[in-house]
Amino acid sequence: MRQRTFLKTLAIPFVAGTTLLGALAPALAQAPTEVQFYYPVAVGGPIAKIIDGFAEGFMKEHPGIKVTPIYAGTYQETIVKALTAHKSGTPPVTSVLLSTDMFTLIDEDAIVPFDNFAKTAEDKAWMGSFYPAFMMNSRTGGKTWGIPFQRSTVVMYWNKELFKEAGLDPNKPPATWAELKDMAAKLTKKDAGGKTTQYGVQIPSSGFPYWLFQTLTTPNDAILANEAGTKVKFDDPKVVEALQFWVDLGKAGVHPTGVVEWGTTPKDFFEKKAAIIYTTTGNLTNIKANAKFDFGVGMIPGNKRKGSPTGGGNFYIFKKSTPAQQEAAYQFVKWITQPERAAQWSIDTGYVAVSAAAYDTPALKKYGAEFPPALVARDQLPVSVAEFSTHDNQRVTKALNDGLQAALTGAKTPKQAMQDAQKEADRILRGYK
Repeated sequence: MRQRTFLKTLAIPFVAGTTLLGALAPALAQAPTEVQFYYPVAVGGPIAKIIDGFAEGFMKEHPGIKVTPIYAGTYQETIVKALTAHKSGTPPVTSVLLSTDMFTLIDEDAIVPFDNFAKTAEDKAWMGSFYPAFMMNSRTGGKTWGIPFQRSTVVMYWNKELFKEAGLDPNKPPATWAELKDMAAKLTKKDAGGKTTQYGVQIPSSGFPYWLFQTLTTPNDAILANEAGTKVKFDDPKVVEALQFWVDLGKAGVHPTGVVEWGTTPKDFFEKKAAIIYTTTGNLTNIKANAKFDFGVGMIPGNKRKGSPTGGGNFYIFKKSTPAQQEAAYQFVKWITQPERAAQWSIDTGYVAVSAAAYDTPALKKYGAEFPPALVARDQLPVSVAEFSTHDNQRVTKALNDGLQAALTGAKTPKQAMQDAQKEADRILRGYK
């Protein structure tokens, strides 16, 4: 379509001895392949500047491709925009969306697997270079649908000064549930009127409640969904026990009661309203810049085992773009995830570099030596599990989130909340089994 319009509107003077096609060839050769790229942040801000810089760097090396980043808001807003555009026949060529959106994108027939483009031995080596933990949410049915980029795990941050004040070793964070509960009690402070001014531990339960819940189910040796994304185990006794532990922290007064906001948890940490918090490694750069005290970063405390869910975003290539656009997007994704760029991205943002080769680069080796907390998320990967994801993911996840919040607010017991969430999930997933 674009070429036809181009032919019609381009004025070419007649030159004796040339054909129209011959005169057009140089002009057509110069028309770049356009790659619209949806990225999940609001317009502006430091991350948008980094992405703009990547796009410019890629275009310098690939003058035949024009990459246009479009900042589409939150992950939720970005997938809604991408799927709306897909249904109207004008999707982005590529987008960074949650790794957990994989089943939804497949169900909507919106994306193509990366295997379609990996033709050479070098391509196949690149596809095999990512950490296995990140590929759990990137592959299904023997195909690779997403390429890890903006990936994370949940880690624990603690205020070393508050540990010293409480008589605790500032370099020895809790490693087990029992230690977490015990230390949180020593780190909780109340004012003269009995109001809590500092909680020992804070685990957010808004935004991504299911994800933070996996920091409790994984250590309790429970997996919430099967690999095919067709079955969940919310009513497993080990899952109920993990939720009971979370609720009991609030009942013991060492953790805020009710729903704890995702967005304000780092701020509560900076303001010493919480001595230990669980949040994404993607907050590391933010905490490093804003904490006015010495802090530690550690793996999530274990119970029956250690572990955390992975998280964050993958690149996807959209099906309704042209073959030339898809190939151009593939080249861009391959370029942006090369070890040197993955290393710089990790340093600049706090996200986990997606391959072992990135940690072998001089830049990330130097950064890791100077700032060891940057290596904690990577070191947690061998015990990490896939972020919770199923077919019809948003509705199933909502059933789980609603159950978690019902238990945390005291509206239901953990057992009842998980049984109700199980029934709802079974109903939604019936057609996928």
